[in-house]
Amino acid sequence: MRITVLVAIVGLSAGLAGCGETVGTRAVTGGLIGAGAGAGIAAVTGGKPATGALIGGGIGAVGGAVTQ
Repeated sequence: MRITVLVAIVGLSAGLAGCGETVGTRAVTGGLIGAGAGAGIAAVTGGKPATGALIGGGIGAVGGAVTQ
């Protein structure tokens, strides 16, 4: 069950990270989505949600900035 939730969250986050017309908006939306996904994944897997949010936000921001 946890793996299914993890895959669903990551898949949805990756798909939404490309939303936005400019690099800045994609970075912000990717960071916000990544932070939410990271916190959710950490909570489901027994980790610290704040740490998951920081890591997910960073990865999401970079991912959003490099997509076109």
